Amino acid sequence: MSVLNTAVVSPYLPLLEPINEFLLCTTPDEWIQEAAKAENLPIILLDHLHCELKAAQSAALLLRRYAVSESHGQLLLDALQPYEDLVYRGIGTLNDVQKSKQLSHALKAAEQQPFADDIIDRMSRLIREELHHFQQVYEIMEARNIPLQKLTASRYAKQLLQKVRTYEPEALIDKLIIGALIEARSCERFAALAPYLDEDIARFYVSLLRSEARHYQDYLELAQKLSETDISDRVNQFREWEAELIRSKDAELRFHSGVPAYA
Repeated sequence: MSVLNTAVVSPYLPLLEPINEFLLCTTPDEWIQEAAKAENLPIILLDHLHCELKAAQSAALLLRRYAVSESHGQLLLDALQPYEDLVYRGIGTLNDVQKSKQLSHALKAAEQQPFADDIIDRMSRLIREELHHFQQVYEIMEARNIPLQKLTASRYAKQLLQKVRTYEPEALIDKLIIGALIEARSCERFAALAPYLDEDIARFYVSLLRSEARHYQDYLELAQKLSETDISDRVNQFREWEAELIRSKDAELRFHSGVPAYA
């Protein structure tokens, strides 16, 4: 472990304390050892890139489903399209993405949607930050000549989403809890992996801790605000499911995968 990289992480340790209390387990050493191998850096960065886009897509879906008018839902789709074209279709460049339409602060709330303004404020900010992080990851990949390629998704988010209830507002509450867990786990893994990486990536990963730490809190606060009852029991259930996925064996290495089955 590099002394320099350990020092880079140290100032951010207070941010990790509530996250480590929220998550029921830390990342297993076996995952860190595998993810830190130089030959696995391309897959980690590529999956990280996909995760940033998926986080923005998930927030946009919540906005379109629960907060904004139909016309402003189209603005969200338009803002994401250049990123999706680049990743999924190989169309465009990073320069095209950087010149694309930025998400407006003035998204219009749909009528009769409870807490729509609060959802818009938090989720639109999250989308802007996730898309900025996407650009940063892509710049690192370009600097290291790591090409874009298709990548199968990990089972992590998919299996958590299978637990979502099928009626409202409970379905929304569950999705927000899952969003909180994904953001918290991302933050924990940035800190766990950073000391083993080259200085430029290590510094980038720890720079993400502040925003990612706030993201998980935003999700939880929204979930509680939308519920008429205390959500602690439901949160704890999802925490248990999440920890099971992290501790169990996974056939493929991904940013949110469990213990590598082949390690």
